Amino acid sequence: MKRNLLLFCLLALCLSCTGSPGKEAQTRPFPVPSVPGMIVDPADRTAFLAEHYWDAYFGGDGRCDSAALLGVPVPDLEEAVASWCALLEEMPIADAQKAVEKAFDAMEARHAADTSKQLYARFGEIVIRYLYDPNSPMRSEDLYLPYVRKMLKSPYTPEEMLPAYRYEARMCAMNPIGAKVPDFRYKTRSGRVSTLYAVRAEYVMLFFSNPGCQACKGIIEEVMGHPGIPEMLASGRLAVMNLYIDEDIESWRAYAKNYPDSWISGYDPDGVIRADRLYCVRAIPSLYLLTADKRVILRDAPTEKVLAYLDKMQTNQNS
Repeated sequence: MKRNLLLFCLLALCLSCTGSPGKEAQTRPFPVPSVPGMIVDPADRTAFLAEHYWDAYFGGDGRCDSAALLGVPVPDLEEAVASWCALLEEMPIADAQKAVEKAFDAMEARHAADTSKQLYARFGEIVIRYLYDPNSPMRSEDLYLPYVRKMLKSPYTPEEMLPAYRYEARMCAMNPIGAKVPDFRYKTRSGRVSTLYAVRAEYVMLFFSNPGCQACKGIIEEVMGHPGIPEMLASGRLAVMNLYIDEDIESWRAYAKNYPDSWISGYDPDGVIRADRLYCVRAIPSLYLLTADKRVILRDAPTEKVLAYLDKMQTNQNS
């Protein structure tokens, strides 16, 4: 699924950037980099594209106003960012983070050459919207982390924004991909108390939700209606822990009967998750996918990413 998304994004980008007679002469298409023919391995081609994606763009020039940035129309630039994000998702996280750092450095250097173009702020707005906004299907705290850390060190970051960026960096650094998450107690509607680490399954989907939340209902329907998920739950390969972390326990108790019986549904009786910031839960709903030993596979991930990963694991097991 990721590969299809990547190809679709790059095709859409190329089609949108071919230019047309109706476009103003001052604009230019986004300069999609070409991969040398000697690089044939798909992973190597992806890595080259991600690393050199912004070279020609930041190396060029053009007008900057409400409609264009360095001569590239803003809609085309946003498509370029989306395609870049799709490339990053195909890569090992450490390599993808290095590509983000390189992109920031190139942007900062170009901004330094002509600060009047306000490239730093306007390009950052787009990247933040795609990588950090809770409503973005491409959000990734692990990919936003190197960008926000760079902003904290940049002389072009407004001083009044530093506290917010420090907070974001601290939140994004919590429970990175591959790390073991903290254990915690939960209490069910019946009063049973247990812990996250007591859950035994090959994969654990940790779902932070609120009673009556419409987006939460949508995720429940999407997960339970997805082919293979009920079977994974029944076999014990997958466990879904549905957790309430706010304070209105009575409202949660009254609503808890609406959650699937095959899920573990509970609340945080100690109030430690929100108070101690054990997890970065920026918005409800929020999904984490964990391994059997409670290491992070995905965190605060869109539902489709979680389901796509589980689909891939199912396919690998059956092949």
